[in-house]
Amino acid sequence: MPLGRYDAGPGAVATGGGAAVRHFALGPGSEFDHIRAIVGLLGDRVGQVGDDCAVVRRPDGFLVLSTDLSIERYHFQREWLSFEEIGWRAAASGLSDLAAEGAEPLGLLASVAVPKDEAGATERIMAGGGAPAADAGTMVLGGDLSACPAIIVDVVAVGHTTRPITRAGAKPGDGLWVTGTLGGARAALDAWRDGREPVPVARERFARPVPRLAAGRWLAARGARAMIDLSDGLVGDARHVAAASEVGLRIHLEQIPVDPSVVAEVVERGAQAQCYAAEGGEDYELLAALPPEFGAAEAHECQRECGAVLTRIGDVVTGGAVRCTLAGVPQKLDGFDHFG
Repeated sequence: MPLGRYDAGPGAVATGGGAAVRHFALGPGSEFDHIRAIVGLLGDRVGQVGDDCAVVRRPDGFLVLSTDLSIERYHFQREWLSFEEIGWRAAASGLSDLAAEGAEPLGLLASVAVPKDEAGATERIMAGGGAPAADAGTMVLGGDLSACPAIIVDVVAVGHTTRPITRAGAKPGDGLWVTGTLGGARAALDAWRDGREPVPVARERFARPVPRLAAGRWLAARGARAMIDLSDGLVGDARHVAAASEVGLRIHLEQIPVDPSVVAEVVERGAQAQCYAAEGGEDYELLAALPPEFGAAEAHECQRECGAVLTRIGDVVTGGAVRCTLAGVPQKLDGFDHFG
């Protein structure tokens, strides 16, 4: 999560240096405990935290920046992916953060570290990262290279928008909508961990996620109040929105658009498909809080113009909790936590 958003708004507080910085409320979890500690140590030397991107006000709008790490043996195993796919995933993750902000991408910076004996790895990883950038109408602007026992890729994504969409704008009465399908990346990950090759559609969802940039800009233009990209799973990321917006969320799990690849995994594990999909991460779809008047007609328009299917999965309510039900029965679900 970026640690800088220089955009004072209502409720901002003056820092020791005289600048107004208002941090978004952070949700529960060890990762956010670390962020709270960093903010406490840096004091007025850190910008606004708690969003997908850092945002810097410019005369022509807002510069939007995100940084994402991808680390071998933590985010992926080398035997699962080609070098090109390692680069693709890292770049797509950064671009997905821009999508959640409703931003137009301007470019990527990619820093890559690989073992010294991996001939050609840096070139192939960089080429892989350049592919989703090109698909998004932008490019890799530069970066850095180093040697390391494990593969590490860090991508800085830079974009621009005139109206950044944060996690903090959801209001009671809004509808909760999600793009695409959920659970495919988790299905691939679980198959690999069990020593099996994922079904092709699940493998593609994990190896080559497609950031929803066009849909993010379309939703921003249609009045989206809050957005987040689903990297930590629907449940985990919904909690981030609830905390930042200081609202409650009600998710109806039976309405979740489950990726077809999930079926084989839930049969294998005896799990409910909707619960499985709701806890899975790295789908890089968008969760958006949209005004009450946004409905099926607008969702069809989004699909027609952006190629993204939109599904309503719940509502924004008062309170501060995320409540998930399946056919009316409460379900206790978790999201991903880097330090959990």
